[in-house]
This record gives sequence, C-alpha cells and structure tokens, in this order.
Amino acid sequence: VQLQASGGGLGQAGGSLRLSCTASGDRFRITLMGWYRQAPGKQRELVATIVIGGTTDYADSVKGRFTISRDIRKNTVYLQMNNLKPEDTAVYYCVTDNRIGVRSWGQGTLVTVSS
Repeated sequence: VQLQASGGGLGQAGGSLRLSCTASGDRFRITLMGWYRQAPGKQRELVATIVIGGTTDYADSVKGRFTISRDIRKNTVYLQMNNLKPEDTAVYYCVTDNRIGVRSWGQGTLVTVSS
C-alpha cells in the first residue's frame, strides 16, 4: 500500500493549509482514512479520521478548526486546516485501515506554523 501525501509546508498563525493523501495498491477495501501528527518531543496523536460511512472523529484540539473529507473514487483524504496555531506544528501522517484490519501509514509531511 502506498500513501502519497502533499500540502504540508509553512503556514502562519491564523492562516490555512490543506493536506491531501492518496492511497493506492491496497487489495482490500479501505474502511478508514485519517491523519495523525507528531510534534517534536511528543507522541504521535490522532488528528482526525473518516470512516467508510462518512462519520468523522476529531481530536479536541482541532475541533472547529480542521475538517476532514474524502473522495472515495480517488481514494483520497483531505485535511483542511484553518485558524492554524503554532502548536499545530508537527509531522502529519496519513493513515488508512482496510476491511481486514491492516493499517498503513504514509511517510509524513511537515507542517510548520509560525506565530
């Protein structure tokens, strides 16, 4: 399984960035797509997920600011990040689960938010 993420980079506090991630090569149906992040010196944490039925889940720290969405036909997940904060600075990882429970991780894309 290959997960190709894009859209990271430098943002300003109060600004916006959009991440995207396209999955390919999974023999089994993808049932969940999402994003985790890992800030320097911290553990990896859930940011947002979206399951096959469309239900979403967000970390409390991003609720109301980030929106996860997907294009099923393209096997692509998006993360719209608004009202960025310096504490959003992290490496963001795309993740997918398939119907047999296998989780795949992308290589990570760096998001840096300046104050």
